[in-house]
Amino acid sequence: MPNAYGGKTRQIMVDIDLSALHGKGLSPSDVVNAISAENLILPGGTEKIGSTEYAVELNGSPATIQELNDIPLKQVNGHMIYIRDVAHVRDGFAVQQNIVRSDGIRASLLSIIKSGAASTLDIVARLKKAVPQVAKTLPPELEIRTLLDQSLFVRAAIQSVIKEAVIAACLTAMMILIFLGNWRTTFVIVISIPLAILCSIITLSALGETMNIMTLGGLALAVGILVDDATVEIENIERNLRQGKELRTAILDGASQIAVPAFVSTLCICIVFVPMFFLTGTARYLFVPLAEAVVFAMLASYFLSRMVVPTLVMYFLRHHVHETGTEAKGWFGRFHARFEGGFERLRSGYRNWLNACLHHRRSFALCFLAFCAASCLLTPFLGEDFFPKVDAGQMRLHVRAKTGTRVEETAVLCDHVEELVRRTIPARELESIVDNIGLPTSGINVSYNNGGTIGPFDAEILISLNRENHHATEGYIRKLRHDLNVAFPGVSFFFQPADIVSQVLNFGLPSPIDIQVMGRDQLADYHIAGEIADQLRQIPGAVDVHVQQMFDLPNLQRKFLNRSIWIWIATGSFATGCPRLLEVLLSGHDSSGVAELFGHLHLSQGHEFFHLDTRFWQQLIFDGTVDQDLCDA
Repeated sequence: MPNAYGGKTRQIMVDIDLSALHGKGLSPSDVVNAISAENLILPGGTEKIGSTEYAVELNGSPATIQELNDIPLKQVNGHMIYIRDVAHVRDGFAVQQNIVRSDGIRASLLSIIKSGAASTLDIVARLKKAVPQVAKTLPPELEIRTLLDQSLFVRAAIQSVIKEAVIAACLTAMMILIFLGNWRTTFVIVISIPLAILCSIITLSALGETMNIMTLGGLALAVGILVDDATVEIENIERNLRQGKELRTAILDGASQIAVPAFVSTLCICIVFVPMFFLTGTARYLFVPLAEAVVFAMLASYFLSRMVVPTLVMYFLRHHVHETGTEAKGWFGRFHARFEGGFERLRSGYRNWLNACLHHRRSFALCFLAFCAASCLLTPFLGEDFFPKVDAGQMRLHVRAKTGTRVEETAVLCDHVEELVRRTIPARELESIVDNIGLPTSGINVSYNNGGTIGPFDAEILISLNRENHHATEGYIRKLRHDLNVAFPGVSFFFQPADIVSQVLNFGLPSPIDIQVMGRDQLADYHIAGEIADQLRQIPGAVDVHVQQMFDLPNLQRKFLNRSIWIWIATGSFATGCPRLLEVLLSGHDSSGVAELFGHLHLSQGHEFFHLDTRFWQQLIFDGTVDQDLCDA
């Protein structure tokens, strides 16, 4: 679990009073050195006294803020100067570089990431159970609410697949009942569906698989064909019963007569999925569980038709053998009789049509091949994709302002972006907008974040749509991509995968296609990457093409222009003098520190020379020239 995004990071701050500091002839480095020397955490080890071993603790580190203020700094004329005399130590916050807002209100965002073997649904359920208990220990003004919940998509997908599987099973049972006209034999066939699925689930569990979209999809795919073995067996048993055989003999003969053909038919279906086991990369992780679910269910269906189906037939038909092959009574009997008559006419018509095709084999073959060739002409218009698009009702927009933009200005830019988003998406379809602006303070967050944030000029805006009622997310993305680039020239916008499926398919990368340029010369690599990006932008359909790294960060450089000053400093104690020189010159205070500095440099110059105005030294070192009025002074 990464650290929290947004908010202010607690930090003990030392506010230096420069006037008091220089008035006592000290510099900021003296304060830093004093605190560093008095704030030491050293191992004390243990000490054995008698029969007890004690852990030794040292008081090398102040325990309170007041103790930090009481650290001695320097003794001047017999008087001790403390940190509190030239600075103020307080419990404060570091400079904020990361801002999080939820619908325009400042917030703090805590991301919880599951490990690979854990269940998303289980973790989310336990978190929702624990949050009310945690809230009791926090101030009542603090509101805790779920901003993003990936389990909703997972749960909806699983429920959808289960619902479709149940519908498929019910429709399959209905068709079998209509064709057989006997509820007992229909029940025997239908009961093989859940038994085969259960056997497949047990085998998947033994192999370490989980119930996910792909395994459930495989089981739903297999529902319609799981009844084939049982249906063929029931039909063959009825055929033997119509021949006047006893029930037991009819069951044994019917099962033995179709054992080999049914086994070959099952293997033919299973062998279609064998090539999936030779896939590599992402496709293997997606489709191998699906293939396993189908194959295991089909094999279980075959073995159930060999053992369970004959047993159930023996049990259900032992007192109703006379009902087999007779017409059912009641409204269903009349419906079944009409259906059988209609189906017989359909079969007779199909037989006549098939005879006509066989008599005109050449013409039929040519027409069929022409139809296939015409269908192939539609291929260029069909389009290709690795995985079907998923509309999870979420958009993840990355905003990159001009390099070097302050985090406060980036937040203002996000305000304007939010206004455009709210004008584009109706309020009834918009659920929430979460801004994550700037660079998180913890390196842990940077390592877990796949958004590509590299500075305070970056921001991520996560837009969640109403799950119950919203237009196509892809349509809003296309419109926003156009409107944002028109409204904010000079700002980079690119959409990243927001739903869990797209993130998994991208293997954590911020885009489906990722090109990496590696070499020893970073600047040359950057130019090559820019050229590749320019060429990719010319490809129809390529959007959000960008180079992740930036090499144009603005910076300020302080350069010493007068070499004589460098030579001058080099003749003395450079290691102790140069930092002091910079501190005094950059602070803009009187030249007493300069005089003390050059005393450390062991330069034999007059005392009055070192008490020149500090501006003299600043202009001489940084500009290489000195104003005439300063020289006259």
